[in-house]
Amino acid sequence: MGGSEQEGGPAGESSRHGLAELIAERRAKAQRLAASDPEAFPYAYPDVEPISTILDAYAHLADGEETEDRHRVAGRIAARRGAGRAAFLDLVDRSGKIQLHARVDVLGKEAFERLTSLDLGDLLGVDGAVLRSRHGELTLRVDAFRILAKALRPPPDKHHGLSDVETRHRRRELDLIANEDTRRRFADRAKLISAVRSYLDGQGFIEVETPVLQPLYGGALARPFTTHHNALDRDLYLRIATELYLKRCIVGGLERVYELGKDFRNEGISHKHNPEFTMVEWYEAYADYEEEARRLEEAVRAAAQAVGYSGELDFSSPWQRVSFAGSIEEATGIDVMANRDAESLRAAIVAAGLAMQTEGLAWPQLADDLLSKHVEPSLQQPTFVFDYPVELSPLAREHRSEEGLVERWEAFAGGMEIANAFSELIDADAQRERFVAQQRLETLGAEESQPYDELFVEALEQGMPPSGGVGLGIDRLVMLLTGADSIREVVLFPAMRD
Repeated sequence: MGGSEQEGGPAGESSRHGLAELIAERRAKAQRLAASDPEAFPYAYPDVEPISTILDAYAHLADGEETEDRHRVAGRIAARRGAGRAAFLDLVDRSGKIQLHARVDVLGKEAFERLTSLDLGDLLGVDGAVLRSRHGELTLRVDAFRILAKALRPPPDKHHGLSDVETRHRRRELDLIANEDTRRRFADRAKLISAVRSYLDGQGFIEVETPVLQPLYGGALARPFTTHHNALDRDLYLRIATELYLKRCIVGGLERVYELGKDFRNEGISHKHNPEFTMVEWYEAYADYEEEARRLEEAVRAAAQAVGYSGELDFSSPWQRVSFAGSIEEATGIDVMANRDAESLRAAIVAAGLAMQTEGLAWPQLADDLLSKHVEPSLQQPTFVFDYPVELSPLAREHRSEEGLVERWEAFAGGMEIANAFSELIDADAQRERFVAQQRLETLGAEESQPYDELFVEALEQGMPPSGGVGLGIDRLVMLLTGADSIREVVLFPAMRD
């Protein structure tokens, strides 16, 4: 390959040689470099600056203007142009791309040939002075360089990128190499998480850690993953939520707590479901679900500002509000609260001519499906759906004025749920009754039900202050704020079928 590889070369390489031959050729080149250049492949390369800081600091340079300001950068070679006594290379790091200008009269013949023999994808460190080329591109003159690592496999084709979705998700490292949008999306994800943490920290919450492996799952209506602990000789569950442990922290007097981490639910995979996902849950004493609605608006607005969101969704306060029963009736004509048993609600669904599975489903499943299938897709702008039936919300406090309802809301945007909140149930005896009711629903066919957790009930018996709590889905929020249409685009390594 040598000096003949030009911009976009790997596609040409693969057409001339099989991949095995190409890897062998690059491996032999790496061995020659190690033997001929004692400074190649160092253990460290300190004092590297992000490329973006140089691009920003010298944006004012005029075409053809040169400086003697020296800087050190490092990154992956993305392209090379030129021949003879001068060459141009594009160097890419996480923050951006900069052009390098290499000259024989600056480097010397041997070093120049070593540099121009490198392959696309190789990692390079450079010291040099900043200039702007006559064609207007900010450039670093190569005064010295170090070969940092050899890419034995070619990078994805520069012009065509890495467009196969399956490959992008399975081989995320290639996606990150090839696609600037992917690198930016995951950098924005980090900014978003930092903004949510900063907001909660600034509001007096403390971050805590609760068990991922739990003797009893709870805090949501979902099926868990089960594993076996050999030393304890017992089955444990990957948590489906952090809720019950965080409420025990409230009982213990921590008053404002949150946890940001992974939850696991043994459910289907879709554009908005991954079995391993990231949630932040927060709980605070002396608050109710109205206060938590305001807090969610503030937290999401902080996240949107952190990533510079400028899309069609309006996250300014106040968000739209509808009721659970009212939104279903408006969309379908069915009054779920007037059809309080499964048989009656099933008959109303059939009479309305809705294409829904009804057989074998308990009343809570039918009511929830009506919302998710016939209301949720229409909730594009940020919207709270308030006041859920008690059957759907075994951990929420009874509504202060509406019988049969609890003080719960879910938040939706972009046609999907992003958050869930309660005025928390603090009455131990009422919680015990709710758990028993969930057990009855399970016998009626509700696979996803809240198991009876006696330790949690006993914690409530110690006395829990009036409290509000929120669970916010980080992955879905990243989808909304970065314009991704699938959760796989915002999870670095999503679950995939064989």
